[in-house]
Order: sequence, then structure tokens, then C-alpha cells
Amino acid sequence: QVQLVESGGGLVQAGGSLRLSCAASGRTFSNYAMGWFRQAPGKERELVAAITWGGRTTYYGVSVKGRFTISRNNASNTVYLQMNSLKPEDTAVYYCAAGLGVVAVARRSGVDYWGQGTQVTVSS
Repeated sequence: QVQLVESGGGLVQAGGSLRLSCAASGRTFSNYAMGWFRQAPGKERELVAAITWGGRTTYYGVSVKGRFTISRNNASNTVYLQMNSLKPEDTAVYYCAAGLGVVAVARRSGVDYWGQGTQVTVSS
């Protein structure tokens, strides 16, 4: 089992920045690809970003490319999501995810573990 706990969400004005963190515990964190997803009310959960176990390859959803950056620190079992130039449409619950293959994680089909989510609200 892998336990994932997100933090760093909150209320921010449009154009501002937030950094989300996801702390992992349980099985060896460095074995897993990690991802961030988000779900707004009435919408499906969508990929925000994903990163390979070694951190060398990343994937981003179209709507966040160039504004968000995913990174990880295997020594501290933590994955981060730096969010810049936030827009009201970025408002959602953000979820951390873990799985054994980054492409499968990015497609959601390979997500084995989910966090509980953290709310991000961007005001206009």
C-alpha cells in the first residue's frame, strides 16, 4: 500500500501562484510514477501532470502546459506541483496519484493509489 497526502491548496487570486505537495508513505516511493489530477464540480477528473519514477520525463495536460511544473524528491518521498499564472478555470480539487507506469498513470488506467485531494480556488 502507498498512502498519499496532499497539501498546499487554498484560495488565490487570478495570476497568482501555489505549490502543492504530496507526501507518500508505505512502499518504495521511487518505484512509482506520480501524477496530479484535478476535478471541478460537474466535470470529469482530468490529468494535470505526470512524472516518471526518476523524474526525467514529464507529461502535462494541454490547459496547464507552460504554467504548471511537476517535480519530485525521492529522498523525501514527495512530489510537487508548482502552479503559476493561475486562472479561475483552474479551480478544482487536486489529487495526487501513483502507479507503476507513467503513461498508464497519465491515462488514469494505471493509477493504483489516490490521495484524498486538496481544494484550489482561484478568484477572478
